[in-house]
Amino acid sequence: MRTMTENRIDRTPLYEEVAGRIIYLVEEGTLKPGERVPSLRDFSRQQQVSLNTVKEAYALLEDRRVLEARPQSGYYVCSRLPEVPREAAPNLPAINPTEVTISEMGRMIMRDVLNPNLIQLGAAIPNPEHLPMEKLSRMLASETRRHKVQSVSYAITPGSEKLRKEIARRMLKAGATLRPDQLIITTGCMEAVFLALRATCHPGDTVAIESPGYYNVLRLIEELGLRALEIPSTPSEGISLEALRYALEQTRVAAAIVIPNFNNPLGAQMPEARKRELVELLESYDIPLIEDDIYGDLAFADERPTVAQSYSRNDSVLLCSSFSKTLAPGYRVGWIAPGRYYDQVERLKLTFNIASAAPTQLAVAEFLANGGYDHHLRATRRIYAQKVALLGEAVGRHFPVGTRVTRPKGGFALWVELPAGCDSMRLYALAIKEGITIAPGPIFSATDKFRNYLRINAAFWSERTEGAIQTLGRLATELLAGRPD
Repeated sequence: MRTMTENRIDRTPLYEEVAGRIIYLVEEGTLKPGERVPSLRDFSRQQQVSLNTVKEAYALLEDRRVLEARPQSGYYVCSRLPEVPREAAPNLPAINPTEVTISEMGRMIMRDVLNPNLIQLGAAIPNPEHLPMEKLSRMLASETRRHKVQSVSYAITPGSEKLRKEIARRMLKAGATLRPDQLIITTGCMEAVFLALRATCHPGDTVAIESPGYYNVLRLIEELGLRALEIPSTPSEGISLEALRYALEQTRVAAAIVIPNFNNPLGAQMPEARKRELVELLESYDIPLIEDDIYGDLAFADERPTVAQSYSRNDSVLLCSSFSKTLAPGYRVGWIAPGRYYDQVERLKLTFNIASAAPTQLAVAEFLANGGYDHHLRATRRIYAQKVALLGEAVGRHFPVGTRVTRPKGGFALWVELPAGCDSMRLYALAIKEGITIAPGPIFSATDKFRNYLRINAAFWSERTEGAIQTLGRLATELLAGRPD
């Protein structure tokens, strides 16, 4: 490519030539999916062109889905695999409550985590290599020595005051103004969701959920004797508010469970205007929102997204989260801000298990106060952004023609759409024989949808993982060809 200078006459606009240089670097593999490209100013200096020329070039590359801009972070190389459709036109008359009967598959996938011989692509668990294990271990040891009596005593509900203060302080970044006395510490996020459901629903009630949605939420709904009202979701905007509004006009709903920030499994991030609209819609029907924000801290951009709870005007949002995806899943430190349901949740927590473990609360509280949590998050976000992009590229290379993936903006899960006719339940059975675990699409629905979809965990991406993706692609190709064995 010729040296770039603006003091020449050329039929090709200069910004297109600048864009062509980036495209060349991407196609040659110098710049890989998920990697950050030079800033506008740096590339302007490198190519000896004006800043406006580079701005036009990057805008062109955004339009062509070569680059994506992340607020407060810069420009990154996009995955080149076709996307799962960003919008879905829901068949509104088909939205009806469903009795939930989750098969053994969800439990099998969770048990797969215990098998060290399996390549872990199924359960949405973080990679221990990216967790601050040594620093947390030191803090756990020092805090239990410093607080000998407290560490072996019940951390009676609502839990560690220091931890609740740190959580309240951090949630200001998410737009939530919470006092420590409005928080209750739980044993992980799922206990928080469980308590929220028990506080707002009775057996036989209907709960609106995203579709596809997290299978453990479906299991909770089943165990509590509730019914699920599946509302279609899209990778671009999350739960369809149009479909939800239609459903609420037809069906009495006791509560809604939504993951506005990086939905599992889609990885969707609801735009701020849609979060506000979601809260206003539910409040107009006096329906509580159970908001799961467990992935909120894992945005690929530097700026943490707000929570839907920040738009509530009548305290009807029960905000749930934990540190299982960012710090230590084994510590089981979660929390809930139950809003106007505080008394019910506190009573339920005291009734079922009195308190969550004290030592891990002490350690996490100290890490938040003095352990460099923000520094840890910045590094982790960059790692997962790159791993998600690299996994998407590998799926594109090895899976059958017609496969599409989502392009999440946070978390570490990838939702994959296989060509029609490729059954992900059969693919799971074949993959296990090859020492690989995945999460087949039907477990993310109470109505056996998503037969040709699967969720893959990108957190464990490595050269070994790429070999597993190649094997999965071969198995999927054989299934399509009618040669599953």
